[in-house]
Amino acid sequence: MYTITQLARRFGLARSTLLYYDRIGLLPPSARNASDYRLYSEQDCARLETIRRYRQAGIRLEQIPALLRPGEAHTAKGILAIQLNELGQRIDQLRAQQAIVTRLLLSHDIPDTPQKIGKTELTALLLAAGLDDAQLEQLHALLEASNPALHQAFLESLGIEESDIRDIRANSRARGHDRT
Repeated sequence: MYTITQLARRFGLARSTLLYYDRIGLLPPSARNASDYRLYSEQDCARLETIRRYRQAGIRLEQIPALLRPGEAHTAKGILAIQLNELGQRIDQLRAQQAIVTRLLLSHDIPDTPQKIGKTELTALLLAAGLDDAQLEQLHALLEASNPALHQAFLESLGIEESDIRDIRANSRARGHDRT
């Protein structure tokens, strides 16, 4: 017999999953010990393995009880046939998407390198969003104080000259020290 924790570890599941399976009647424990802990048998393990196999096939939890009931092979085959049909439709959709992505990659409409926003464009955008020069300087100071490497990479991505980057970062550090 296995405790719920042992069963969860054996199958690589969370305890909460097994508790949920018990709550919905999908995998009730075979027994309980003197402390009222759930105990699971080898037969329960086999049932859980079957449940996992159905879940891996994409079967919804609410359909699984019908698949597990003895003597309901016609229902099980029907559910599996529906699942197979749905999978086929999804595969067809994914293949269509794959073809579109392939055509896009082969087209000349997509640049090989992403376009970067420059210093002038970014500054204009931030000013249009309502930031003033002092707030822009504060933004640089905060970025420099919290993550200097990211600040360096950000400034480089804007195409700013290295000498200007040094000046911006030095001013940002000075502004950060002034605030403390």
